[in-house]
Amino acid sequence: MKIAFILREFPALSETFILSQITGLIDRGHDVDIYADRQRKEQVVHPDVKKYNLIRRAFYSPKRPDNALLRILKGIWLFSANFWKEPLVMLDSVNIFKHGWNAASLSMLYSAIRFRKRKEYDTVYCQFGPLGPIGAWLRKHEKVKGKLVTSFRGVGVSRHFRRLMGESYRQLFKEGDLFLPCCNYIKKKLIEMGCSEKKIILHGDGIDLKRFSFAAKRFERGGKIRIVTIGRLVEKKGIEYGIKAFAQVAKTHKNMEYLIVGGGYLRKSLQRLAEKTGVGDRVKFIGLKNQDEIIKILNNSHIMVAPSAKARDGDIEGIPNTLKEAMAVGLPVISTHHSGIPELVKDRKTGLLVPEGDANALAYRLAYLVEHPEVWGKLRKAGRKAVETNFDMCKLNDRLVEIFRK
Repeated sequence: MKIAFILREFPALSETFILSQITGLIDRGHDVDIYADRQRKEQVVHPDVKKYNLIRRAFYSPKRPDNALLRILKGIWLFSANFWKEPLVMLDSVNIFKHGWNAASLSMLYSAIRFRKRKEYDTVYCQFGPLGPIGAWLRKHEKVKGKLVTSFRGVGVSRHFRRLMGESYRQLFKEGDLFLPCCNYIKKKLIEMGCSEKKIILHGDGIDLKRFSFAAKRFERGGKIRIVTIGRLVEKKGIEYGIKAFAQVAKTHKNMEYLIVGGGYLRKSLQRLAEKTGVGDRVKFIGLKNQDEIIKILNNSHIMVAPSAKARDGDIEGIPNTLKEAMAVGLPVISTHHSGIPELVKDRKTGLLVPEGDANALAYRLAYLVEHPEVWGKLRKAGRKAVETNFDMCKLNDRLVEIFRK
């Protein structure tokens, strides 16, 4: 099969689940092209990007300036330069009354130029809900041909994007061929938004269980306990609650250290919070890490905390892959009753759950795990089993191929 991935940016270190689908399809003999709005310039790049020479498969829109005025001026120039070739397409690409945010942000204009010639595929796979209307629009104007499949994760059904996309989503649900929510929580949201259940197939994001191998964590009483949180430093990750909870428990447990792995706009404010709560010397912000480095960090940690919470703009998670990875290697996990997380973490069975945004409840459960390492074994084994059953990347990629074929 020929498959086109439509992405916002590539490569993105925080989106290993997409990378795993791309490489999984290539391994199974399928031809994959990657279309992204921009090339992510990161110091740390996943090794599979180089191993599979994926940049050779990637095609990018004209670079959009970060400055709004420059972006508009460049948009005017691109519109003028291409109007004589495709006047109807150019006019439709900036019709904000019809396409709303996708036109106002110039996403359609830049995408139209990226697809100057018609591209034919068996499947056009839009990653993240807001890109679905772009794929539908490109197909309508015969810029791309193929069955239109759109994956939905937390951000796509957030209040912010539901408001922005409005009519674009309603049109997508009519024209799209298939929708792949990452969990039942997102599936229910899609149905509430007007998507036909007949067009929906649940399909989670998997991890490579061969790389994330299970290992029993030994803990000697009195030894150092490493708590870890992995994720972008953005509001929906709830890291502020993790720091507040850690600060409470650290008052009576001096042998604890908290590693926060990831980058994002909240880093400075979170560092200030750690200082303010008196644990600035025991909370380590270690930045972005590639997958090999993350595996090493997990193998040297004792407890994973994933304190996800709905952001003020309504942004939510699906099921964080970092939780799956931690459970796969044998870490007991503490997370929240947020979005699809309870579908993976069953309270007191495969991990521990607390209400989202409740630092006190998080501190209570963290203290319990620190003081009762004898319960870790049961949680670790059940957690690994849950990931093996539902989130094995190899099985999910086989299933994705069957979904596309049907």
